[in-house]
Amino acid sequence: MSEAQSITGEQSIARELTAFQTNILTILAKEPMYGLAIKRELEDYYGTEVNHGRLYPNLDELVDLGLVEKSELDKRTNQYSLTDDGYDAVLDGIQWSLSKIVTDDERADEIRDIVENSY
Repeated sequence: MSEAQSITGEQSIARELTAFQTNILTILAKEPMYGLAIKRELEDYYGTEVNHGRLYPNLDELVDLGLVEKSELDKRTNQYSLTDDGYDAVLDGIQWSLSKIVTDDERADEIRDIVENSY
């Protein structure tokens, strides 16, 4: 069984993804990548090895959901990129998180500082 459970409707797609799938989308928001590059990014984040048997089925599911596009770089390497719906899913998650975190001006300033120092 896949990590995401029965997903119905456009709005709920982002909200029904697992944290692992959301992290994949977040990584791909920066730029298109091939599978092993995504794996390395996830391993840096988690601080542990990410099994191919976990990564690729989740990438395939994100492709099936229309959140990620898969293209062939060469006969052995696929590249993955975020679709517009995938980008919207990332933004939806951020917006929801911020709606819970930003409860006053002080917290808003903290988030503003994070954003300004992120690029």
